[in-house]
Amino acid sequence: MDTLKNHDLVATDFSEILYEKRPCLDNSGTPVEDIYNAWILLNNPAQYNSYTTQAVKEVILAFRQASNDRSVNAIIFSAVGEKAFCTGGNTKEYAEYYAGNPQEYKQYMRLFNDMVSSILMCDKPVINRVNGMRIGGGQEIGMACDFSIAQDLARFGQAGPKHGSAPDGGSTDFLHLFIGIERAMFSCTVCEPWSAHEAFRYGLLTEIVPALKVDGKFVPNPLVHTDRWVDESGNLIYGLPKTGDALAAAKKLLKSGETDLSLLDQAVEKFATKLLYTFPNCLSKTINSLRKKKLEHWDQNKESNRDWLALNMMTEAKAGFRAFNEGPRDNREVDFIKLRQALANGQPWNDELFKSISPVK
Repeated sequence: MDTLKNHDLVATDFSEILYEKRPCLDNSGTPVEDIYNAWILLNNPAQYNSYTTQAVKEVILAFRQASNDRSVNAIIFSAVGEKAFCTGGNTKEYAEYYAGNPQEYKQYMRLFNDMVSSILMCDKPVINRVNGMRIGGGQEIGMACDFSIAQDLARFGQAGPKHGSAPDGGSTDFLHLFIGIERAMFSCTVCEPWSAHEAFRYGLLTEIVPALKVDGKFVPNPLVHTDRWVDESGNLIYGLPKTGDALAAAKKLLKSGETDLSLLDQAVEKFATKLLYTFPNCLSKTINSLRKKKLEHWDQNKESNRDWLALNMMTEAKAGFRAFNEGPRDNREVDFIKLRQALANGQPWNDELFKSISPVK
């Protein structure tokens, strides 16, 4: 065939994400000629790689570009830096533009839904390289990927009900498929984060690798239990946070080391190589058959969730996002007790209520 057709919708110049093609490696570690892994990187480390409206649009186009690229073996979805893969939507943009504007947020949620769908419908396998915390919407786009490989200092969890939203961008659809309904219910409601070790034990991750280097040697995350599976009473504690003196010592060790993601990169490249040694169409069919379990829930709920999330921008989301954006660093939540008391007394959602529960005094 002399001329191949271009199936991309538009030519894309990326400004808020990075798009790179890196040579795929064979089993000996040698770059393979003309075969690549496409790296799609969120590039907002100053705000923990939260995605703006523009970034969401670019992620959609990047996934379509990589999906159409005949030379791409696998897609690596990650982010710049070592602190965060993604913490969800950009709360500054939410608070200053979308709060109180449900019609605008509904348009935004169309883009967000398309971003999740672009991952779930990609023609190439997608590996989430979890370079740091994966929280809120970051957890949701991470779970839309086919595989997740994480550095073990990363944390995983939701933020919705703590900040005025519901985790309806994928977590209420996907999380129970990974870890069961009981743990999904816990994570989505009380929003307590899990360590990478705990998330791995629950089945949320394909692999975890150390990232802390102390005196030139890699050590597992010192803040959690990694060397024991049970305590003296027989309770499973692997991955749970240390407490007391053990936690103080762990923090000291953490401070003495440096974060090095080289083992993470090696693990991701090695896994992409495993995918290289498969029939591409058989691989794609297998992945798509398994993705159907996510899509069944996602396609059933995404539009009604979008409608609700937009309307919620008039009440709890407006209060929650503004509190997070404007509150002091040590207090970015509303006064939940005051809120419940006011609502119990029939107070409407008005400026008086917003002001009374705000952390900004």
